Amino acid sequence: MPVLRKKSVEDVEVSGRWALVRVDFNVPMSEGEITDDRRIRASLKTIRYLLDHRAVVILASHFGRPKGKDPSLSLKPVAKRLSELIGQPVRFLDDCVGPAVEEAVKSGKPGDLFLLENLRFHPEEEANDPRFSARLAGLAGLYVNDAFGTAHRAHASTVGVTKYLPAVSGYLMQEEISALSEALEDPARPLVAIVGGAKVSSKIAVIQHLLPRVDRILIGGGLANTFFKAQGLEIGKSLVENDYLDTARQIVQQAGHKLVLPADVVIASKAEAGAEQQTVSTDAVPAQWMILDLGPKTVERFAGLTGSAGTVIWNGPLGLCEIPDFARGTHELARRIAGQRARVVVGGGDLVGALEDSGVIDKLGHVSTGGGASLEFLEGRELPGVAALEDR
Repeated sequence: MPVLRKKSVEDVEVSGRWALVRVDFNVPMSEGEITDDRRIRASLKTIRYLLDHRAVVILASHFGRPKGKDPSLSLKPVAKRLSELIGQPVRFLDDCVGPAVEEAVKSGKPGDLFLLENLRFHPEEEANDPRFSARLAGLAGLYVNDAFGTAHRAHASTVGVTKYLPAVSGYLMQEEISALSEALEDPARPLVAIVGGAKVSSKIAVIQHLLPRVDRILIGGGLANTFFKAQGLEIGKSLVENDYLDTARQIVQQAGHKLVLPADVVIASKAEAGAEQQTVSTDAVPAQWMILDLGPKTVERFAGLTGSAGTVIWNGPLGLCEIPDFARGTHELARRIAGQRARVVVGGGDLVGALEDSGVIDKLGHVSTGGGASLEFLEGRELPGVAALEDR
């Protein structure tokens, strides 16, 4: 369902209107400081368009998983960073609903920019409570969804408000859906998918949805271990899902030559930084060791297949990237792909964090801002936050 079939900010009159804009400012933060502002920067195009066209802009976002009003999960630091990025004051409001918020927003003038406090300080947000939705909608006369990262959630700020306001997409939402749709439905061939992550159970729907569409599917990360064991290989103390061995066998049989598993792996005695490690072929893993990364021969083979590709879809890290010792395979493959000709679409979530350290993330084409949303899109599922927007 490409977002181009949905109305965008350019399809409606915004001048002089109060626009409630759902953004995804759920950014990494440490000791009150933002450590990665990629999601904030991704929203700037939509915000600037609305401001330039004389709208009063009211931004709404969640942050983390608070249990009630948790000061450590306030969006106040985001307001400061956004102000620096956009070059104008951002008026931060210490709640997202209520008389004080309504009065402040009502006093806004065209070109003013507000940021509401964390939506999830109210449990009604995730419950998609109609009364809470109506209170949010009451702040504005137009709704813009530019939060692809939450488009797979049917919450008050993603679906509920669309019952009360004209609802259109922002630029980021358009770009995300268009990039993913093109990669799946009209890719430059050959189409190569790389699927990593920890578990088969979390990626089986993606693999099954991709198989009929791709020319090759390259498997790495912890989920490869279940495929190894399903083929009778020793995997030592590696992470494995024994309940999915039959599923893995079925996928291997269904995929045939399309499926490519690692030929060599980096193993270690423990999943710890500085642990003893070595590189072995996948049929030579000792009983007491753990598979934690791709080996160099596999990186070379994967890079050869992506090098001849027209499109590459990549979802999930290929090693235990939280530990730098086991992120080398992911980083090296990213560097190789960055220098190739393929159109690259990178799924969000843990992979983006891993690729930040590769030094080439900005050379990898489209990098999604949404982990769960991109995963569900690649599974072929309808995203409630997109479905709720008005059709063109």
